Amino acid sequence: MPADWHVRRASLGDLEAILALERDCAEAPHWSRSLWHAALTGGQLGLVRMSFLAESERGVMGFAVVRCAAALTELETVVVSSTARRRGIGNALCRTVMEWSREAGAREIELEVRASSKGALALYHQLGFVEQGRRRGYYRNPTEDAVLMVARL
Repeated sequence: MPADWHVRRASLGDLEAILALERDCAEAPHWSRSLWHAALTGGQLGLVRMSFLAESERGVMGFAVVRCAAALTELETVVVSSTARRRGIGNALCRTVMEWSREAGAREIELEVRASSKGALALYHQLGFVEQGRRRGYYRNPTEDAVLMVARL
């Protein structure tokens, strides 16, 4: 059965919908409006950024942001609405980010994720990411470790 949603490149016109989803998701990064503006317009401080979103006719269901610096990209965030999880949206967003990263010339992609985020960890392992270390007490509210992961592209 085909999905009733699709992934596309996000634009500045998506800012309000992304902010609304971010506010509804406790795990989201909660960036400032200026950081989101930079993420949606392609860069900041010499970095190349690309943003993608998953949407249906009902609206934005998820988004992802990747930052590229030469041969390395960082998956900065992936957020899927709590009402849209377990439908392959996170997987599709990550695969889109990884493909864009390869096309941009990156050889590796890295990320960090809350140690308690079992679903995200399982997804990242499925996509070929391996744990490279931890940042103890990195996250707040609640305080917990960040798991550092990397995948070859």
